[in-house]
Amino acid sequence: GTGEVGDGKIFVSDIKEAYRIRTGEKGGETLN
Repeated sequence: GTGEVGDGKIFVSDIKEAYRIRTGEKGGETLN
């Protein structure tokens, strides 16, 4: 990350996205 405010939130979002894909969920309506 760049170290800017919100960078951590983006990182967490990417992790959750990857987890959904690994567990077979494609996101869709579960994404906010």
